[in-house]
Amino acid sequence: MAVNIYDTANQLEQELRGTKEFKELQAAYTTMKANESAFSLFKEFQEIQMQLSQKQMNGEELTDEEVQKAHDLADKVGNVDEIKTLMGKERGLNQLMNDLNQIITKPVQELYQG
Repeated sequence: MAVNIYDTANQLEQELRGTKEFKELQAAYTTMKANESAFSLFKEFQEIQMQLSQKQMNGEELTDEEVQKAHDLADKVGNVDEIKTLMGKERGLNQLMNDLNQIITKPVQELYQG
């Protein structure tokens, strides 16, 4: 019987939702979202990050003003406990996802190393 890799991926997605890392991130997000000022600052930070990323992907130079604004906003974000907690939980989930990615890409790595 052939394995449908998409079924496996969908199963992995469901299992990821049940991990401690995801549940902790979800709880931290809910807590942060309940604080209106923290949530507003977080959304502003996300928007700036997306704008700057888009400019860089388009090969555009970032202005000193844009870089300074991003740094100032990052400093503000770093002083909000709910956002700091969220980002810590995000790092935990990212580590799990990086570990999974290494496992998933192992056949390709072995092929090129072999």
